[in-house]
Amino acid sequence: MTGKNREKTAGETAAALAGLGRKQRQGRVKPELLAPAGNMEKLKVAIRYGADAVYLGGKSFGLRNLAGNFSLPELSHAVDYAHRHGVKVYLTVNAFADNGDLIELERYLDEIREIPFDALIAADPGVVALIAERCPGRDIHLSTQANTTNWRSARFWQAQGVKRVNLAREMSLEQIAETAGMCNEIELEVFVHGAMCISYSGRCLLSLAMTGRDANKGECTQPCRWNYAIVEESRPGEYFPIHEDESGSFIFNSKDLCLIEHLPELVESGVHSLKIEGRMKGIYYAASVIRIYREALDSYWENPQEYRLNPAWLEELSKISHRGYTTGFLLGKPRDVDHEYLSRYVRNFEFVALVEGEAPRGGTLVAVRNRLQLGDALELIGQGTSFTRFVLQSMEDEDGVPLQVAHPNQRVVLKELTGAGEYDLIRREKPEKTKRLNH
Repeated sequence: MTGKNREKTAGETAAALAGLGRKQRQGRVKPELLAPAGNMEKLKVAIRYGADAVYLGGKSFGLRNLAGNFSLPELSHAVDYAHRHGVKVYLTVNAFADNGDLIELERYLDEIREIPFDALIAADPGVVALIAERCPGRDIHLSTQANTTNWRSARFWQAQGVKRVNLAREMSLEQIAETAGMCNEIELEVFVHGAMCISYSGRCLLSLAMTGRDANKGECTQPCRWNYAIVEESRPGEYFPIHEDESGSFIFNSKDLCLIEHLPELVESGVHSLKIEGRMKGIYYAASVIRIYREALDSYWENPQEYRLNPAWLEELSKISHRGYTTGFLLGKPRDVDHEYLSRYVRNFEFVALVEGEAPRGGTLVAVRNRLQLGDALELIGQGTSFTRFVLQSMEDEDGVPLQVAHPNQRVVLKELTGAGEYDLIRREKPEKTKRLNH
């Protein structure tokens, strides 16, 4: 992305969108920031770092069977916890159902009917109809798996009782804005960050064909992200790349979506919700991404005329595990040369400890997630972009016994660390400072 684009003001953004000829919405509200919650810990982290709403799955029909997910009692607890913090909860029921699934699905909807979710997310038209039948009055949001790529489709779903539509990642900014202008009575949602499928918004059979695990039933093994070579029929044993650079050859594996530089345009386009992908990602990923988009969204909304992209946001997003960044289809059909945001190298950081709170005898109690030892150069991150660097000088176990080294699943006290809040994170830079983005 060029420096010129990075310096674009909100006024220029608004002017560009005005040129699209869309209808201006009246009384627009600030878009919500919608974050993933693969389990209870991730839900609490999402709330701590600024999510307005979270989406999560139960043990069935949620398309992310490997995410941990929530039992029925856990779902009730999650909704209660989120609502007490002013955060909405959307339950995914977005798997594609076979005939044999329908009886179990009816039973599942009956079981969750009394849990006060703010909406249920579905993709299958039959599931949408079944939700309306078994959970009357419950808001329905349409999943990205439904592949909504135009305003007529959005209006169709509105007529079926759907309150919100997640627009396909394959739509451009111009198409998003046009759809918003033509659909004033239905909410629109777009992905702004996270992994992208090689197939059309998730309808993929690669995993089923190659591993026997169906992505459309929540069991995707992500074979699109494996490394491949091809063999021409008349030349057995000779391998040919589709695309090659210094890191190797790639056929399917997409870079990750990152629209932080185009947040003003998306806000002005008229969408209601900005969604972050990643129910199967860890809490370090969730915290890092949510806090950056939270700060950017708040900064633009509060003072659009003075808004500027903060380079620290890009720097922070480069510190999480990713496969290089792309704007996807937002600016038109993607080209490989347009996909990288920063340099071709990234500083890699690892999550080493989660802050649990103040220790009874002073200092900060943390849950260790990766090996810690005295002398480690660490960074403490919390809400917002800023972070605190410190060197680990001393630590002890919960009984006050000094430690030189701490291992995963231990709880230890860091005496010199003060002022940290619950669910703050501690990270450490890896030794390989120039690992390839695409590696």
